[in-house]
Amino acid sequence: MARVKKLGWAYQVLITAAALVGAAAIAILYYSGSASVPGWSGFFQPGPLSARHAFLNDQCESCHTPTQGVETVTCITCHSSAAADLAKQTTAFHANVQDCRGCHVEHQGGTRPTRMDHSALLRIGWHATGTLQGHATIPRQIIDDLAGYLGIPVSAPAEKDGLNCASCHSNQDPHQKLFGTECATCHTTSTWQIATFLHPSPTSRECAQCHQAPPSHYMEHFRMVSQRVAGQEHAQVSQCYICHKTNAWNDIKGAGWYKHH
Repeated sequence: MARVKKLGWAYQVLITAAALVGAAAIAILYYSGSASVPGWSGFFQPGPLSARHAFLNDQCESCHTPTQGVETVTCITCHSSAAADLAKQTTAFHANVQDCRGCHVEHQGGTRPTRMDHSALLRIGWHATGTLQGHATIPRQIIDDLAGYLGIPVSAPAEKDGLNCASCHSNQDPHQKLFGTECATCHTTSTWQIATFLHPSPTSRECAQCHQAPPSHYMEHFRMVSQRVAGQEHAQVSQCYICHKTNAWNDIKGAGWYKHH
């Protein structure tokens, strides 16, 4: 019995010592940074950093704030001068964004540390008005992170109702505004492809309702080149069906594949 008591006491001492060592290590890391305990980060990193951030591999505090996690202000410290990104329509909203980790992920090795997460845009306040109204706290962040990790689909209806697609995508509009700016009427946030879309018959003569001719068709080029290549000297700009096929604009009836501009 005495031996059992001694073993129990020894175990308690070991557990207490381990707890004290752990607490001491945490305190040292908290006040002195990652370099104060060499090699410790290798036990906790969920994966390697991307190539662009690899130089920070053993400097966790460069991005992580103790008890807070990754804070936006830390990201902005390094990336606030990204003028090229702030100048492009699709990324200009970064000038006022208040949450980075919703779309930017790390510790995934060679993969691109960016994912298009429309729910994250909705969460930070990118509303239909096209303005950002960031929130001080984001209580759903942990839930959304877990959902993304598990591959659970996001709430598409909420995104379609709350986001202004044209504010980011109007410069990629193949319809050239012929269908307006309500992209969500036909498209989803997961893909631009429309599974139910069926192109009108090749015999249709209403092409101009959806398709706008290129600038060259409104210049002398149309009479001197386009009409002659197709062998249709009397075709009008709005009569797309006379020269073009529906499989590709450059597949010209009677002439085959042709690309001049």
